Amino acid sequence: MRASDRAYDTLLDEIQSGLLSPGTVLGEVEQAARLGVSRTPLREALGRLAADGLVAQQSARVTVVTDIDAGDIRELFQVRRALEESAARIAAEHAGRGGAETFAALAAEFDVATLEGAAGLDAYYELIARFDAAVDDAVANEYLSAALRTVRTHLVRVRRLARDNPDRLAASVAEHRLIACAIAAGDTDLAAHATHVHLHNALVSILASVS
Repeated sequence: MRASDRAYDTLLDEIQSGLLSPGTVLGEVEQAARLGVSRTPLREALGRLAADGLVAQQSARVTVVTDIDAGDIRELFQVRRALEESAARIAAEHAGRGGAETFAALAAEFDVATLEGAAGLDAYYELIARFDAAVDDAVANEYLSAALRTVRTHLVRVRRLARDNPDRLAASVAEHRLIACAIAAGDTDLAAHATHVHLHNALVSILASVS
């Protein structure tokens, strides 16, 4: 792995996990020494993070972790809604090309998903990641998938800010199951509508938890 990739991955994980909180100053000299890389690959990593919107440059040598507030979350979900509803609709259109079995299997996994303890939550988020990957594969549109990857990068931070609500998580499992079933059945309208309802409920819950 290139030094710049290693620095990027480490900083990304630390920002998403909250280890580097909003407002944290990322001094070029200090971060290069901490991560064990020279300044050139560190600058490349910080440039990528800035393009992601996760850091902002305050001066030539000082970068800070960006904040994320309720307004940012609403704007993020506006973009997310447009992208994910379109992706669900396209995935359902393409389901007849062999993807129906994949989504039927995912629906079955959501049907039996448990949310008990940290292991249960980790398994649930891993299932969500596989569902997202399956949608990307079904859509087969790199431009749309790239835009979704950017949104998902920020969603990791948003999920961390939001408190895990057992009732909301249980509802989210059922909502994902319905979306997977709709895609498997090739029902484009239901896939898009179920995605819309899921994102509306998720936004309401997240805003309530961060207010």
